[in-house]
Amino acid sequence: MALMNLFKGKPDEAPAGSTRFRDLIDGYSIEVMPRTAAKIDDFKTLLPKGTRVYIAHIEGTPIEEMVATAKRLTDDGFPVMPHFPARIIPSLAVLEDWIKRYHNEAGVEQALLLGGGVSTPAGELDSSMQMIESGLFDRYGFKRLHVAGHPEGNKDIDKDGGYRIVDEALKFKQAYSESSDAEMAIVTQFAFDAKPVIAWAERIAAAGVKLPIHLGIAGPTKLQTLIKFAISCGVGPSIAVLQKRAMDLSKLLLPYEPAEVLEDIADYKAAHPESLIQQIHVFPLGGIRTSAEWMNARLPERQAATA
Repeated sequence: MALMNLFKGKPDEAPAGSTRFRDLIDGYSIEVMPRTAAKIDDFKTLLPKGTRVYIAHIEGTPIEEMVATAKRLTDDGFPVMPHFPARIIPSLAVLEDWIKRYHNEAGVEQALLLGGGVSTPAGELDSSMQMIESGLFDRYGFKRLHVAGHPEGNKDIDKDGGYRIVDEALKFKQAYSESSDAEMAIVTQFAFDAKPVIAWAERIAAAGVKLPIHLGIAGPTKLQTLIKFAISCGVGPSIAVLQKRAMDLSKLLLPYEPAEVLEDIADYKAAHPESLIQQIHVFPLGGIRTSAEWMNARLPERQAATA
């Protein structure tokens, strides 16, 4: 697969793209933070109707800002999925308080459950499995729960660079999904090479995991910015794609676009319709507007936003 040509074309050009490509990105979701969402005057004119919006909870962000952002987006008609990072939540009592506030004040019925990116837990919670086992999301009627997937492993969890612990966690979550009324899916960290993503999806399916995968991709941004985020987020083998491009000074200043990796995934999906890979989730590292406009320009019928 021609995975080296990730920077082809100008950012304001919409590539023709295959029908498979356009169908793959239709229904994409996107991630915001309170401070980045505040820069968008009107999400209704930017995002297609029904776009799921995740709200990332960075350590130190007050829950009041998270709930206010969730309420704004819910009031605008978007399904909202706030992050619940276990290691920044001091206790089950605080977890329940957050769940109640999101539900009662912002009408939230969806959540992304994460271990969280901090090394030392704030309290008794250390993993998404503990939050699942609490039963609190079922108690408060959450209809959809997503969990994290790591196609290239996670050295914070499997310190030997393997997959044993993350695989066992996915099997636990698969078992839970079979007893819960909530719909569940896996949302992944962003990657830049389709091959490890495909290999991972096939491997977990063979192990009995049936949860659909919402594949994370990075939106258009500067190469330097992307490498910085990739290193800080622990992206694995596919970062070599970016590092090789960075060695080519003629391409260093060209913006990254995810067209090539998406085309490769779309081709794979066409040949393997049974694949767990179902939707695309956008990390707007170059800005919400930049990412949304790039995606919107490539949708099946260039869908209008909700306004």
